[in-house]
Amino acid sequence: MIDVPPEVAIRATIRPGSVYYFTESSFSSSEPHYFIVININPHEDRVIFLVCASSQIEKVKLRQKMCPNETLIEISSSKYSNFHVDSIVDCNKVIEKTIDHLVEKLVQSKLKLKTEMDMNLVKQLRQGVLQSPLVENRIKESLRD
Repeated sequence: MIDVPPEVAIRATIRPGSVYYFTESSFSSSEPHYFIVININPHEDRVIFLVCASSQIEKVKLRQKMCPNETLIEISSSKYSNFHVDSIVDCNKVIEKTIDHLVEKLVQSKLKLKTEMDMNLVKQLRQGVLQSPLVENRIKESLRD
């Protein structure tokens, strides 16, 4: 196996649907989560927009019960092989990171690269973000084709 420098591993491979598994400091949970890149051209963007998957489907639905249903995307483990259980992505909350931040997490062994997500799912997630009343317009603008 070839040892790829972390910067190359992230910068050369980042694309819509890239999935990273890491712990997010702004979350109350210390467990790592799956984060999906939803940018249209992430290798050209200054900021990477990520949405997070959770296996706590009912908890997420309850927490976001005032938001449109289209903003909560359920993904079965059969649709994305890295999910061991059915999961939900809350498209009302977009996490912003720089590529440097992701590289740094990888350098510290605090981030794992996962199998890329199918583009049809990524488009669904983007649509969910666009439907969200909670996501800032500047984020929505950068996600429109």
